[in-house]
Parts: sequence; structure tokens; C-alpha cells
Amino acid sequence: MVAVQLSGGLGNQMFEYALYLKLKSMGKKVKIDDFTCYGPSERQRSNQLGVFGVSYDRLSQREYEALTDSCMLPWHRARRLLFGRKDRSYREADCNFDPELLRREQALLLGYFQTEKYFADIREQVREAFTFRNLTLSGTSGEYLRQIESCRAVSVHVRRGDYLKLENQKIFGGICDETYYERALQFVRSKYEDAVFFFFSNDPEWVKARYGGPGCVVAEGNGEDGGCRDLFLMSRCRHHILANSSFSWWGAWLDSRLDKTVIAPKRWFNDRDCRDIYTEQMTVL
Repeated sequence: MVAVQLSGGLGNQMFEYALYLKLKSMGKKVKIDDFTCYGPSERQRSNQLGVFGVSYDRLSQREYEALTDSCMLPWHRARRLLFGRKDRSYREADCNFDPELLRREQALLLGYFQTEKYFADIREQVREAFTFRNLTLSGTSGEYLRQIESCRAVSVHVRRGDYLKLENQKIFGGICDETYYERALQFVRSKYEDAVFFFFSNDPEWVKARYGGPGCVVAEGNGEDGGCRDLFLMSRCRHHILANSSFSWWGAWLDSRLDKTVIAPKRWFNDRDCRDIYTEQMTVL
């Protein structure tokens, strides 16, 4: 049996579930560990896949302990002291496609698996899974949707919040800066004179101060807890400017148009190579 650990925010969970679907399509017995990273002590994140109404086989506590050799019964503890621990956890090698993940037969798979290469051959199954079956739009979100569907809408994701924390600056900082967004906006305007930019951000006041004005709409009202509504609205736009975030990666990917323009930053993280996160449709700036 292989298990995929669910972790991170919605974008990360979608990559993890897509890997689950891929392993299932290969005929493997696969389950999802949806409890070790979420629970009463986790205040920042929660399992958000419910918005899609997806189902999966759930890993039990006993199965988790068997894969990780972590049972705390006395004779298990004694055996580990004598013979060592036989932990079958396997963490992805880096940010890029790791074929070893698909070959494992007994493992708890850990990571974010942020590349389409894991599921390119079942992309239509993944698209069908990520249908917003349980989404309720607010009045404000409904109005944004009407605007998006009536113009050449371009989603622009500006992620701040947790990316501004000192410990995260080494990884995410200085990539999607104002210079990047100016280049991206200029590139899109040069292609589509009638483009209307819809900004999605966890810091809308900061965005309004810099990008408000004609042809720009700053989506407000959903907040951190309403991220699934922002993701849905992003996916209904015709073109996309990404942040270095799995959230906007999926916002663009869920848009199935073949003629879409997708702008991505030339670096994804500061501390590692992430070449496989880019898709063929992306223009890197």
C-alpha cells in the first residue's frame, strides 16, 4: 500500500490529490493521510478539498503507524531499540519530477509534488475531480464573476501575508516584486489592449494603493477563509499572471482554454531549482 500525505494549503493539497489519482490510475492500492498535518493544534491550515466534493480512501492510524514504524506499544518500542526503526516514509527528492515516487510499493509519500508531469496523462480526470461542486458564491463574488465573464479578464495573483515573514523571505522574497508585475502587465497589455486585470491578494489594501485605477479590479471580500472562491474566479479568467504560488498555478491550470496567456516568474523559490513546475503554456518573465 502507498499513502500520500495531505499537507499545506489548498494549492498544495490539489497537487497531492492529483498524485493520488495518478497512482490509482496505475492500479496501485493508495490511501490519503489526511490527519497528521491537520487537527486541533493546526490553526493555519485545514483540509479544503471538500469544496470539490472529491472522495478518497483514508489512511487509518494503524496503517500510518505500520508505514512509519511509529507504534508506541511497549514491544514495538523495544524492537526499535534492538533492531532500529523501519520507517517507510519517502520524501520527494526536490521540487522537480521524481519518478521514484511512482515506483514505491510500500511508502508514505511526503512532499508537495508541484509539477504537471505526475498527472499529464490523466489531466482530464484531474480537471473533472477539481470541479467546484460545493462552492457557494457571495453576492460580491457573484458580481466579480459577472464582470469576469463580460470582458477579457486577466487574473493577477499577488501573494503577501506569510511570504513577508522573515523566515520566508529567504525562500520566497524578491521574486514577484513590483518590477515583475510591471513587466507582466505591460506584456499582457501589448497583446490585448482591452485587457481588464482582476487582482487577487491576501493584502488587497496594498494592491489597491499600487494598482488601482482604470482597467484594474481588486477582488475583495473573500479573505483567507474564502480562498476557494478566489481560486474559482481566477480559473474563469481568460489569461493569468501568476505569483510564485501553487494557488495561482492552479488558478491558471483549471482554465482549460488553449489560447490563454499565462505569465510566470523566472524563479519559483530562491533556495532550489523548480524547473518542472513550469508548463508549456507559460511565458516566463
